[in-house]
Amino acid sequence: MSVYSERKNGKQVMTTKITWLGHSTFHMEASGKSILIDPFFEDNPVAQVAADDVGADVIIVTHGHGDHVGDTVRIAKRTGALVISNFEIVTWLQNQGVANAHPMHVGGSHDFDFGTVKLTIAHHGSSLPDGSNGGSPTGIVLKTQDGNIYFAGDTGLFSDMKLIGEEDLEVAIIPVGDNFTMGPDDSIRATQFLQPRTVIPCHYNTWPLIEQDINDWSRRIAADTSAQPAVLKIGEHFEL
Repeated sequence: MSVYSERKNGKQVMTTKITWLGHSTFHMEASGKSILIDPFFEDNPVAQVAADDVGADVIIVTHGHGDHVGDTVRIAKRTGALVISNFEIVTWLQNQGVANAHPMHVGGSHDFDFGTVKLTIAHHGSSLPDGSNGGSPTGIVLKTQDGNIYFAGDTGLFSDMKLIGEEDLEVAIIPVGDNFTMGPDDSIRATQFLQPRTVIPCHYNTWPLIEQDINDWSRRIAADTSAQPAVLKIGEHFEL
């Protein structure tokens, strides 16, 4: 996965690019870095690439469930990627042999060479695949040179999304599959709270239990919120 760039006035300019890889797995290119969010490939029925074929400089994990921590250990060991997550998950990963990791926790932020990461609350669980304590689940506000991006992670609707919306979000990436996370109705309300310029859906249609009519969702977003919906096919990207 290479870094995307364009030329303006004869100069090469890096552009932040978000690619959906299925479920809640995203690849980002920001400030010359390759970033994976919740890398879930090997047991993902809709994944179109294998964990061993994915590169990364950075991996960010929102919570400990198997469909989010996914193939983090495998990819991090192979690539040496910096893994960012909450303290409990980082400790668990280090015990699995991941050497390059940065612990954070809810409410904390840190400046990295690709942007600033802030972990936000999320209402969900976070137990790790072996039953270990995964700490508190989180969302992510990633502040890049091209604007601020919110990854909600797995969560239900909560009114403090209004405060996250004060971060001046270019993009919000939110779950819409229902049953395990927000469904379409609550995701509309979440978008109204967050007020991003663009909203991208995730965590849907991976399994029958979370199937949704995403075209209907997109029409409702356009009609009932100030955001523009960006429904990506797996492998498609959105550029800031």
